[in-house]
Amino acid sequence: MRIGFLALSLAAATAASSAQIPAPAAATAVKTSGYFSADYFQIRHPEGGWDRSFARGRGGVLFSGDWSANFGYALEFTLEAGGAASLEQAWAAVRASGAFEIRAGLYLVPFGRYNEARRPFQTKLIMDPFPVGVLYPPSWRDLGLVLTGRIGRLGYAGYLGNGLAEGESLADGQQFRDNNRSKAWGGRLSYILAENLEVGASYHQGMADDGDSRRRRTWGADLDWGSDAFRIVGEYAKAEIVNPGPFASGAAEGYFGMVSFRLGPLTPLASFQSLAYEDPFHGPGFRGPGGPGEGIVREEIRWAVGFVYPLHPSVLLKWEYDFPREKGAAVGRDVLRVQMAVRF
Repeated sequence: MRIGFLALSLAAATAASSAQIPAPAAATAVKTSGYFSADYFQIRHPEGGWDRSFARGRGGVLFSGDWSANFGYALEFTLEAGGAASLEQAWAAVRASGAFEIRAGLYLVPFGRYNEARRPFQTKLIMDPFPVGVLYPPSWRDLGLVLTGRIGRLGYAGYLGNGLAEGESLADGQQFRDNNRSKAWGGRLSYILAENLEVGASYHQGMADDGDSRRRRTWGADLDWGSDAFRIVGEYAKAEIVNPGPFASGAAEGYFGMVSFRLGPLTPLASFQSLAYEDPFHGPGFRGPGGPGEGIVREEIRWAVGFVYPLHPSVLLKWEYDFPREKGAAVGRDVLRVQMAVRF
């Protein structure tokens, strides 16, 4: 299938270069956009009392544009308080039309909807919902090629990249240089069933370990239904990683659903999230094939309620109260979050 993907990309690139397409237009001016945000949170301890702190100061800047009708680019930087600046994406594109575009470089992996649209002004939730950041890294990126486009109601994206390395958990392993000889591949298909209803399906597969012998796979599905006045969104993912004997394979399953509606300028919301994760080989203390970790056993649900209020067309105030509950725990560590998000 990987050979087929490469052959398809080569054939499509050849066809694009030889097809009769409009003469290149003059380069457009660089489009600049960005955001910054900061959070305040309170965490309740099961035995009583609250921890309070301002946290997660972060920002990002995106530069994009077209050199001509058939060539474009995007470059995005992100920065978190106390951390170094990093590249979120950096790619150049060749396109024949809206139905066909090839990107090369650093890209956000097209798995589900949330991974490519989790900036503070793009999502109503403050905390990333399950399965984001558990079954795969938050802001999951990769280096390689992406073939993407839309044909009528059908949207598609297929990619070939370095993949994820093996780490303590499925959320670890973000890398920018391949740790084995195999390449990871996958993609997402989406279809507009009705004017306000779109569904999608995603898949990812690659070798995770340095020895190039243990496969990691992730499946996903997503839904977006409604309008600005009323909206239901959801995302589901299931992941597995092959472990060496005598350990059983690791597996995780997570999903979230969220409903929101407009009440004047206010947008109240409610979300339910679920996670089940078991892996006897990885976990804290994992050091590779010769150093198994303590294992991972997580079974959690999380309710979240909140609202979004626009202080200005470019300034959002977000409030969220999370009710996390682990299996067997009578009391959870409730969290109150407030976020100010600005875009420009």
